[in-house]
Amino acid sequence: MAESEHPRRLARSTAIFAAATGVSRVLGFAREIVTAYFFGVRGSINAFEVAFLVPNTVRSLVADQALSAAFVPVFSELLAKGERARAWRVASTVFWLMLLGLGSLTALYTIAAPWLMPALFPAYDEDLLVSLSRLLFPTVVLLGVSGVIVGILNSYEHFAIPALTPVFWNLAIIGGLAIGVPSVDATDTKLQIYALSILAGTVIQVLLPVPWLRGRDGRLRVLVDVRDPAVKQVFVLMVPVTLALGLINFNALVDGLFAARLIDPDIAPAAISKAFRLYMLPQGVFSVAVATVLFPALSRLAALRDTDSFLRTSNLGLRQIAFLLVPASFASAVLAEPIVRLVYERGQFTPDQTPVVAGALAAFSFGLTFNGAMLMLNRVFFSLQSPWLPTWVALGNLGVNALFDALFYRLGVWGLPLSTSLVNIAGTAALLYLLRRRFGRIDMHETARSTGRIVVASGALAAVAFAVWYGLDAALGRSLPAQIVSVGGALATGGGAYLLACRLLGVAELQALLSLRRRRR
Repeated sequence: MAESEHPRRLARSTAIFAAATGVSRVLGFAREIVTAYFFGVRGSINAFEVAFLVPNTVRSLVADQALSAAFVPVFSELLAKGERARAWRVASTVFWLMLLGLGSLTALYTIAAPWLMPALFPAYDEDLLVSLSRLLFPTVVLLGVSGVIVGILNSYEHFAIPALTPVFWNLAIIGGLAIGVPSVDATDTKLQIYALSILAGTVIQVLLPVPWLRGRDGRLRVLVDVRDPAVKQVFVLMVPVTLALGLINFNALVDGLFAARLIDPDIAPAAISKAFRLYMLPQGVFSVAVATVLFPALSRLAALRDTDSFLRTSNLGLRQIAFLLVPASFASAVLAEPIVRLVYERGQFTPDQTPVVAGALAAFSFGLTFNGAMLMLNRVFFSLQSPWLPTWVALGNLGVNALFDALFYRLGVWGLPLSTSLVNIAGTAALLYLLRRRFGRIDMHETARSTGRIVVASGALAAVAFAVWYGLDAALGRSLPAQIVSVGGALATGGGAYLLACRLLGVAELQALLSLRRRRR
């Protein structure tokens, strides 16, 4: 394929993945609106948030993305070498080992939860905390086997169905809340219905992609072949990959401990969680799409030792992430309070809770682009099957995050998201330095020039978006339709200003999207 075709192909694959992910994120928004309506961010919902922290941290360590990141390079390399039958034997073995191992871990946690959870979070009701965490922990084993299924499909460059599975996860939760919560009076029971809805949605998320495994080169079988060196290679890779990806999420557990113990256990964990959901919308739609689409290609280029193409593709991914996330960070920072008010402020989410969540969202926004860059750079190292370097960065970031949390928690709820943003900046700088040491050169000049132009264009977006919102808000008031018009109008005009500025400044990533549009016509 001609070199000029690659950016267009990447843009097309990314657009498909981003569209599928976008649908699930919209429903995720709906889910968060429903939960905010029923529970707000003050009171017992904070016990639910901290109960979810432990299984969510374990999941990030041993399941889902961590497993896929270790599995995809090995499985893709076997496919590239034509060893397709062996690739499927390896996949079957990893599937059953994860199911048995994580199933045993879930059983052990169920026994240990009454001692572990009250020790970590003594501010909350012990019975509620333990029951919620026991209901939520089985998601770890479910997402562990899901990581194998998704890894297989991604290795065949099939991205749409895995990206759509969260749609049904969100629908299950929304349905469970809408049907179950109004039928009971006790708050504890309502929260248990919430946890059961998450568990049911996760079961659906695992099973939905299974039919798309048919028609490939093989199938998952009841098979455990631990003698195959490729199986060992998956788990050898998984140790540092687990640490590198998991420790990033382990920071959330550290933040939760600070929020629940040192700030305000009655609002801080849930407020940070609600801000984080908004912050993750552009992250999940854009940077995850770019990194997921590029990962198999990077793995193949690394296996072929095509260094020039590998570095060009890595830089292309970083530029696309900057093109998509820098404007998103500017927009969410200047419109943090209007966005939070529009999305959450109804039912149990009262007006006094809006500024708390908005401050956390603005602080998160500062590090949004760097978080996306870290995700991309981690996948770069994983594709090289050299995951220990980002692992050391993740270990360092864990210490830096704890230090910043200790310094900034005194600022209030928004101090912890600010700490996270600063950690993202430090982690990105460290990964770029290590990548340059690995290859001796990475030629970031084009990426730096493009990013500088994107920042200027995003400044135009911020100025236009805030001015439009301010004028419409003053003229229309704050009824729900008026807020939709004022916030939507601000984002639309700001986005238009950004695209116009990018075109005037000659941002190459916009040209790639325009060339894709012309080609489709």
